[in-house]
Amino acid sequence: MLARVVNSLPHGLSQRLTRLYFRALVWNQRTSHSSQEHHQLKTMDVKILPALKDNYMYLIVDKATKEAAIVDPVEPNTVLQAVQDQGVKLTKVLTTHHHWDHAGGNEDLLKMQPGLQVYGGDDRIGALSHKVEHNSKFNIGNLNVQCLFTPCHTSGHICYFVSTPEEGSDTAVFTGDTLFLGGCGRFFEGTAEQMHKALIDILGNLPEQTKVFCGHEYSVQNLKFAAHVEPQNEHVKDKISWSEQRRQEGKPTVPSTILEEKQYNPFMRVTQKSVMQHAKSSDSIETMRAIRLEKDNFRG
Repeated sequence: MLARVVNSLPHGLSQRLTRLYFRALVWNQRTSHSSQEHHQLKTMDVKILPALKDNYMYLIVDKATKEAAIVDPVEPNTVLQAVQDQGVKLTKVLTTHHHWDHAGGNEDLLKMQPGLQVYGGDDRIGALSHKVEHNSKFNIGNLNVQCLFTPCHTSGHICYFVSTPEEGSDTAVFTGDTLFLGGCGRFFEGTAEQMHKALIDILGNLPEQTKVFCGHEYSVQNLKFAAHVEPQNEHVKDKISWSEQRRQEGKPTVPSTILEEKQYNPFMRVTQKSVMQHAKSSDSIETMRAIRLEKDNFRG
């Protein structure tokens, strides 16, 4: 609700208000919502950095060169401590979208470490220096980054697909508020057609073993809705049990994979008969529209 109000204000005022609010929220936060975790893949490391109430930041490290990038650094102090702990060189900021809980730390981080390159697809992003569009490409050391334009949650949302030229190497995608584990973002600035394209045509066509690192810890809530949509889906039942255990232990539920999302995420299953039947539709875009509207009011 707060995000909706703030985003309706003039840009300069909204930036100032959100910066003040974000600083107060960080100051008042005593413990993180999850423990940090370090995922060591073949060619890259990804350090999960929980932030705020339920956000995730990600430190991406190229193993070969020790060059690093940070995704959505809303808590700059946490980011710089992780950079120091890992002994890496931070060169880039990858911003998924302009909302304060993702982009609100950019300007402070640049003050602490000048010279960082800030990537994003929206002029509303603070400290933006490299505006990207669909299929824009750049590197983090030897890692390849491909920008995927996924407007809907916001009109300038970008997901970042990270890979290497090596055959069989690990791939990862950082999806912000477009794709969550078991869910998707609200359609604040877009349409069901856009989210359908983002999830089915763009993200759904990535390699199925691609690890999905999303912007928030919403998994249990999302999966409860998935169980409402498909009560007989065993993948949903298993993932709920696993996720609830992880949350009880204070551990992140991320990452998932593209294959897993196709098994239990109703928004990536809108072409499936069972999801269409729930939505009382034979069209996958209308199904997307219907279940997002239902999810907006779901209190399961």
